[in-house]
Amino acid sequence: MKGILTFILGMVPLLLPAQQSLTLEECLSLAEKNYPLGRQKVLLEQQYQSEVNVLEMQKLPKLDLNAQSTYQSEVTRIPIDLPNTTIQPPNKDQYRATLDVNQLIYNGGNIAANARLKEAELKTRQQEVEVTIYQVKERVNGTFFNVLLLQEQEKLLDSKMKLLQERFNEGVSAVKNGMALPSSTQLLQAEILLLEQQKVHLKYERKKALESLSSLIFKEINLKDTLVKPEILLSSNNPLNRPELKLFEYKEYQLELSKDLIDKEKSPSVMGFAQAGYGNPGLNMLDNSFQDFYMVGLKFNWRLFDWGKAQEKKHSVEALKQVVATERETFVLNNEIQLQEALEDISKYKEILQHDASIVNLREAVIASKTSQFQNGIITSSAYIIDLNKLYDAKINQKLTELQWVMSQARYQLIKGDF
Repeated sequence: MKGILTFILGMVPLLLPAQQSLTLEECLSLAEKNYPLGRQKVLLEQQYQSEVNVLEMQKLPKLDLNAQSTYQSEVTRIPIDLPNTTIQPPNKDQYRATLDVNQLIYNGGNIAANARLKEAELKTRQQEVEVTIYQVKERVNGTFFNVLLLQEQEKLLDSKMKLLQERFNEGVSAVKNGMALPSSTQLLQAEILLLEQQKVHLKYERKKALESLSSLIFKEINLKDTLVKPEILLSSNNPLNRPELKLFEYKEYQLELSKDLIDKEKSPSVMGFAQAGYGNPGLNMLDNSFQDFYMVGLKFNWRLFDWGKAQEKKHSVEALKQVVATERETFVLNNEIQLQEALEDISKYKEILQHDASIVNLREAVIASKTSQFQNGIITSSAYIIDLNKLYDAKINQKLTELQWVMSQARYQLIKGDF
């Protein structure tokens, strides 16, 4: 029986959900990998391949089967009579069935130009997906640090709870020995209950934030899991690496290919054709009988004048290129402003942290003195709690500033495109 109990107790840890640690880099990577919009890149690739296949099919011969039966009110007649000759006019009812074959021989590279444009459109749309996913990373970053702050606050409350529990136990002992009044322990007990209440609030706030983070990275996270505070090395010398910049490049390249296609549309085209048929009459209109026939030939087409239509299209494309250029310029300018603001935040929080450290050190010195005074009955529990709260308020502010400092560094990296 004892062996069975030992086995069951040994299995309990295996049945419980494993505790895991998650870094900011892992969360960002999971969001990029699992975000549903990412699947659009594959779908866009499939669409592009289908469109290119359709373009390539223009190089294949086109076969058309045609048939018609007509009755007309009048037919061509020869208005003169020839001696010893009778020419019968065509029948008013006529029948024809043909198989027509058309084969493109040359069209100035129009198909290839269209295919290149389709490829450029694919890259542009796929890069738009990348831009959207990168914006999701900003949400992941904010949610990650929100959870991290709640996690650190819980740790501080646990530490504060431990100290209060020690003072409470000492107070209970003092009351038993007649060295303190029961009211001193009651006040400590009330403060402990208040901390329990705050812990419940923080637990559910962290649970809610974890659920949001879990939804963004598509990975199950529970309250036992721990987020690791990131250590970020700023790379201020690296060039801007935002996905938006590549999107602007693809847009400009796509517009340049559009101009090339406009030129190709003005090129001459050559097509071969063949027709085989059976009808009454055939090619000989003076033979009123069913005949088979065929015809082969070449077609040449070249639009010599389009009233400036191609030129206007090029002007439109150039205007769009200027729009893209201004969008790029605006993005770079705004990005530089955001980077400068992030650097100012980094410097600000770093300086505030130095003051926070001094405040916490002073508060710890005060509470050390107050602890001794409380233990010796010199001060009341109320006075001790006031200074203890001030110490932990200072520690919470210090932790908040520390996380804001790290978050501003992460934000700088995100703005620059290094995540």
